[in-house]
Amino acid sequence: MSIYRLKNYIRLLRRVIPMLLLIHSTTFTFAQKKATWIWYPGDFEIWLSNQMQNRRTERATFFPPFWRMDNPYVLIDFHKVFNLEEAEEVMILAEGQYNVKLDGKMIEGYPKTIHIPAGEHKLNLKVHAQGKVPAIYVQGKTIISDSTWLVTNEDKEWIDETGKASDQSGTTWLHAGSWNFNAPDTKPSQFHLATTPQYAVSRAKKDKGFLVDFGKETFGFVKLHGLKGDGTISLYYGESEEEALATKTCETLDRIRINNSNRDSTINLSKAFRYVYVEPAEGAQVDSISMLYEYLPLEVKGSFRSSDEELNRIWEVGKYTMELTTREFFIDGIKRDRWIWSGDAYQSYLMNYYLFFDSPSVKRTTLALRGKEPVSSHINTIMDYTFYWFLGIYDYYLYTGDKQFIQQFYPRMQSLMDYCLGRRNKDGLLQGMAGDWVFIDWADGLSKKGEVSFEQLLFCRSLETMALCADIAGDTKATELYKQEAAQLKQKITEIYWNEQKQAFVHSRIDGKPTDHVTRYTNMFAIFFDYLDAKKKEGVKNQVLLNKQVPKITTPYMRFYELEALCAMGEQAYVLKEMKDYWGGMLRLGATSFWEEYNPDKTGAAHYAMYGRPFGKSLCHAWGASPIYLLGKYYLGVKPTSPGYQTYLIEPNLGGLEWMEGKVPTPHGDIALYCSKKEIKVKAGTGKGTLRIRSAKVPKGKGVNAVEKSKGLYEIEILSNTDYTISYHTQ
Repeated sequence: MSIYRLKNYIRLLRRVIPMLLLIHSTTFTFAQKKATWIWYPGDFEIWLSNQMQNRRTERATFFPPFWRMDNPYVLIDFHKVFNLEEAEEVMILAEGQYNVKLDGKMIEGYPKTIHIPAGEHKLNLKVHAQGKVPAIYVQGKTIISDSTWLVTNEDKEWIDETGKASDQSGTTWLHAGSWNFNAPDTKPSQFHLATTPQYAVSRAKKDKGFLVDFGKETFGFVKLHGLKGDGTISLYYGESEEEALATKTCETLDRIRINNSNRDSTINLSKAFRYVYVEPAEGAQVDSISMLYEYLPLEVKGSFRSSDEELNRIWEVGKYTMELTTREFFIDGIKRDRWIWSGDAYQSYLMNYYLFFDSPSVKRTTLALRGKEPVSSHINTIMDYTFYWFLGIYDYYLYTGDKQFIQQFYPRMQSLMDYCLGRRNKDGLLQGMAGDWVFIDWADGLSKKGEVSFEQLLFCRSLETMALCADIAGDTKATELYKQEAAQLKQKITEIYWNEQKQAFVHSRIDGKPTDHVTRYTNMFAIFFDYLDAKKKEGVKNQVLLNKQVPKITTPYMRFYELEALCAMGEQAYVLKEMKDYWGGMLRLGATSFWEEYNPDKTGAAHYAMYGRPFGKSLCHAWGASPIYLLGKYYLGVKPTSPGYQTYLIEPNLGGLEWMEGKVPTPHGDIALYCSKKEIKVKAGTGKGTLRIRSAKVPKGKGVNAVEKSKGLYEIEILSNTDYTISYHTQ
């Protein structure tokens, strides 16, 4: 065969083989349902969180979490009842030792495939594993392992002296847990994040070694190339150049021993950094370094652009910050903790709804934080973080409409709330007890003494969440109990902490007497919780939020809620300036991801100090990405008004921008919006929406029926999969 014909033959094969594979794949998918690995719900999440949270190091020293860590159940029973029209050959795989029963009869050995005749049958698998999660993968033509299987960690069965099984059982069966392990060889115990190569943008000789710059904050495994000799290579990591060169005080480092080899090597523990200072000891050599960037593959579904380029940059850096901190779970910061903190995670959930809309990440994080029974402390040992856990469930249901999650895990919610209810004092209020960390925020001189009003407010919202969840779970008695508890607590909060003269909630009550001290926390949350009437909201806005005499907030963590409260009061123009000053200030200092804390009064390397350490501050912290949420909910103005976006509101507010456009993801399609001072374009792929706008004249457009709700305020019905172009006149 000539070279020419051979090349043509190869070209033909390259075109035909993918087509044949596609046909085969399509036929297989059509003929068979797709199985997935399943486990006891919440157990994989707990196991994976143990793996991740125990990777933290400080200067190469193991640094585990502060709180109790649980393990998965080691013995799990799986079963499914089904009715076959024809016989099937079924493949069975398990992580751990297992047995198989068909219609109550044990099958010999460890069968990899079994024959199941036509008719109704019950298939049971019991799996034991330690060190990994007991899990199964079952694949037949119609019989597959999925979340419809029922599982238990204790079957509570017994037999009498004749060998007869009990007629009754107290077993609690739950629907199996799963994620995306959809192939036989994709085992849960082998999970790892994806990686891709990245290379430094510059290298400079420094002292005894060299400094490499990867151009921006990143995360992954450093690779060393051209190792030679006998000695130690020291790697000093830095989110800033100053940190990487501070060999005595940088937060993370590695020391690699080489022994007369000529090879490449990859560091086995991923790190966060932008800069790496490489210092070989005498007798050791390294030519260069690169890295494997480690990430969770997620589709970015939300978007935002506007007439303000700095604001666009803020959104983009917020997106990158979320990409870095969205890993196995939503974590706080990638350099230092790498732990799952409930307060940080709660904000990540909100940003996620406007960026990825990845429900599995929310559920994984929620379950990992909750852990197992019994409840012996607050989540992360922090009182307010327990309440953020409840708030996260409240929002999860609103944004997703996922009732099954609520119903399945309601008992874990209830036992955690029982713990909280049991720690109230004689007045029905919460205050820090032995073992409780009352956090609120990182702020100098912030009092945590007595009965802090902020904790009562979060507790009240948590009780409202429990009333909602109890109703979904069909627990009528508890629904009424939680409603009553929430109503009584809300009344107490007003009676005890509201100061009419100051037009604000005071910070705390000590020894039965309310203090005169006013902070922003309780007041701003009360606004977007809608706990205040119009008069009190206006008082809080003017006397607290816009009052420079009230101690200012310097963390993005609480700055987020402060700006949300102002947006909820219609102060988008003010908030836009604040975002540009605060987040724009970080960008002007060269930030490539957003920080744990930013104080514009600091200069130089002082920006990197925290916790009494010169480089203790995280320069990539999840709570720094909050503009994503603010811009989606309060500028594009999109938010659900019933669970899962069955109904929703679009209330755009330019806040001084000339124009803006973006997409907000929902469970069933995007809501796309363009808004200028004269025109609005909307197309939604879900639900039934209401566009609410202010206009000096009646808004016009094809298919538009504008209803005036009050002077100059119009509402327009938005139907799914319909393009709307609306002209209006700004007031």
